[in-house]
Amino acid sequence: MFDSLAQHEAALTQPAAEYSPTELRERASTFIEQCYDELGKREAVDDRLAAIEREISETGTYTQTTEELTHGARMAWRNSNRCIGRLFWQSLDVLDERDCESAESVHEACCRHIEYARNDGDIRPTITIFQPDTPTTERVRIWNDQLLRYAGYETDDGIVGDPGQCEFTAYCQSIGWEGDGGRFDPLPHVIQVGDSEPELFELPEELFVEVPISHPDYEWVADLELRWYDVPIISNMRLEIGGLNYTAAPFNGWYMGTEIGARNFADEDRYDMLSAVGERLGYDTSKNRSLWKDEALVVLNQAVLHSYNKAGVKIVDHHTATDQFAQFEQNEQRDGRSVTGDRSWLVPPMSSATTHVFDQSYDTTVRTPGFFYMQESLPDR
Repeated sequence: MFDSLAQHEAALTQPAAEYSPTELRERASTFIEQCYDELGKREAVDDRLAAIEREISETGTYTQTTEELTHGARMAWRNSNRCIGRLFWQSLDVLDERDCESAESVHEACCRHIEYARNDGDIRPTITIFQPDTPTTERVRIWNDQLLRYAGYETDDGIVGDPGQCEFTAYCQSIGWEGDGGRFDPLPHVIQVGDSEPELFELPEELFVEVPISHPDYEWVADLELRWYDVPIISNMRLEIGGLNYTAAPFNGWYMGTEIGARNFADEDRYDMLSAVGERLGYDTSKNRSLWKDEALVVLNQAVLHSYNKAGVKIVDHHTATDQFAQFEQNEQRDGRSVTGDRSWLVPPMSSATTHVFDQSYDTTVRTPGFFYMQESLPDR
């Protein structure tokens, strides 16, 4: 267990290690034994490890079967300390795209992922896995932090759009993208394979599905002209399974409402909408005593849940999500596994004291298979 959140953060951002053949064999062995135990295939372990040993001796790496890749990705979700949605880890759909060798083919696979995961609003937990970074394959890097994102423009009058995307937006502009300069402009994909220059790909308009935000009781919420995309597909994390590093493995669940209503719309360094909502509610937003921020936060989150429900897009509220996490904890205990977690992420960003995780502490050990942040700077431009 880590002594501090800083140590936990460091563990989640550790760079991909270049394992020696001996280390790779050890990590492969640990994974295969656990994976095959969970799949009820213990009798096949020895033969599989012998085959891996031969492959590593000949090539310096090995290739995981589709079954190993699938269960390994599901284990990685189960091990994700910061995810409150882990109850559904066994339902993760794994799209094997390890044969993609060009930036264009990677982009096309990402587009297939978006459409598959969207599923007409009935969001499917999905991961697309591209070729690992090995001695026999080229490294794949998706430079977007999510496959769907809004641009952020720095102007003389302040930031227009998403302030969290200003640096990436400026990079896209430096390599040829223009953008419309609006509050909700979809960003292109930037993809790099091996040592080639990153390539830019516009996202087809029909793939960027958005939910307009309204409120069941306050008609003026629609006048704020807020909207958000339907599927959060994380694309800037490295997936490690059995000593192999998949540097491009975009994945998604469905949104928890507070991710949008209490963070993307409310944070001062994002869309910063609390004051606008508070003023529409009739408050003097210069004084904290009235708890106007709290009421504005509730209204924004009510609006998000209402709007996604109205649009037929799957979403979960934070109370239901924490109840589901409690069920995940019970399931893991039943199956003889301990639960690790980062409490600072598991506690929802509003009404936290009403959830069971508020009173819990968690072992912050970082396990593999797992997801790790990649902190490389954007390429030179």
